[in-house]
Amino acid sequence: MSNAMPRLSPWSRLLLVERVLAGRPAAHVAAEVGVSRATAYKWLARFRAEGAAGLFDRSSRPRTSPHRTDPATEAAIVALRRDRRLGPARIAGILGLNPSTVHRVLVRHAMPRLSWLDRPTGQLIRRYEKSRPGELVHVDVKKLGRIPAGGGWFAHGRSARPSTNRSRPGYEFVHCAIDDHTRLAYAEIHPDERTETCAGFLRRAAAWFADHGIDRIEAVMTDNALAYRNGRAWQQALTDLGATATFTRRDRPQTNGKAERFNRTLLEEWAYSQPFTSSSHRADALPTWLHTYNHHRTHTAIGGQPPINRVNDLAGHYT
Repeated sequence: MSNAMPRLSPWSRLLLVERVLAGRPAAHVAAEVGVSRATAYKWLARFRAEGAAGLFDRSSRPRTSPHRTDPATEAAIVALRRDRRLGPARIAGILGLNPSTVHRVLVRHAMPRLSWLDRPTGQLIRRYEKSRPGELVHVDVKKLGRIPAGGGWFAHGRSARPSTNRSRPGYEFVHCAIDDHTRLAYAEIHPDERTETCAGFLRRAAAWFADHGIDRIEAVMTDNALAYRNGRAWQQALTDLGATATFTRRDRPQTNGKAERFNRTLLEEWAYSQPFTSSSHRADALPTWLHTYNHHRTHTAIGGQPPINRVNDLAGHYT
């Protein structure tokens, strides 16, 4: 592997060699360019042996690897991953190898990570991303248990959990909308997921996106719940916004993966981030968390920047 930040570029190495060949002491020239005398002599020897071509970086890969895993074992590792979709630790236990050795073999053969595969079929999940903000918005609902006054079992332990369903406080529903391209997200908490509630949420979400630079929603993707597929209020909201409806493939939540991943982040960093004393306490924390998510939290899928950066890229060069 070549050095990502070398002290000298090939042009600087050539300059060093030319100065030494012109009669100047190698130690003096090395000090001028900020390298050791040994480094100066190394590049001088490379130039004398190979000319200017020898001044370019070389691969650090060894010429021979006598201890490399034999081809038959590598084939067995690849077959176990391909046919049974096992991880390095499981494969290592079957073949009597070290898990790190199995991992290196899988990387060498460009085997995809298990998280990239659809487990039932073994097919690689094809990631997609729309090319502009508003082209597609994912909408989903996450059901959360209500928190009784004073805090629930998360705050006081399992012993505080109600013993019967009748004594439990019920549920509330977090409606979420995520822009496919920017990952900009909007959410509201409601007591149900009826079609009228979903339609009202969509209208407010569209207005919120417009306030944040996404003027038009072209399409909305949801799961196949009846409120979305057959609800008249929902269909009317789509018509009023000029958006088309699209649905996830049945039994394939990966289609709506951006919403699924947002829901997971929502639970980890907001809903279960601390012991809340009531549902209203938890609800009060949602707007602050959403602002952090959209404006400050870096997102690995969009180059380590917050979602709002993609909206604010006025030049149109979304990265």
